[in-house]
Amino acid sequence: MLAVMDDQDRAFYPAWAELLEWMRELADQRDDVRFEKEGDFPDYIYRMERPYDLPTTVMSASLSLPDGRPVLLANASPRHVVFKEVVLHPLDSHAYRTLTLSEDGQGLVEGTRPFTRDRLEHLADELFALPRI
Repeated sequence: MLAVMDDQDRAFYPAWAELLEWMRELADQRDDVRFEKEGDFPDYIYRMERPYDLPTTVMSASLSLPDGRPVLLANASPRHVVFKEVVLHPLDSHAYRTLTLSEDGQGLVEGTRPFTRDRLEHLADELFALPRI
């Protein structure tokens, strides 16, 4: 049985889809970055031929090196979770960022700071500049 989504929950998934689009565009602009879908939402996988009402099926994705090794993994909470969040996890680090829906429902925030496309690009620039073994 699917969880009932309130207005905040319905606003969360378009914000997640926007972040995924930023990741795709960033990868398209750079030769050293690939966008990869890592996994779909479980409720999408098990719906078979029935309609799916979220703006994306993607639950986790990464910005990866050209050889496919993930550098930055991003994943979103499935709809049955009470407190929705996006986690950005640099793969070579124990640190991660947690993003939630802004109070006005217009995008994701880290704490109270809006998480913008520029912040994603800055994070990716820093991570992809690190030396790799």
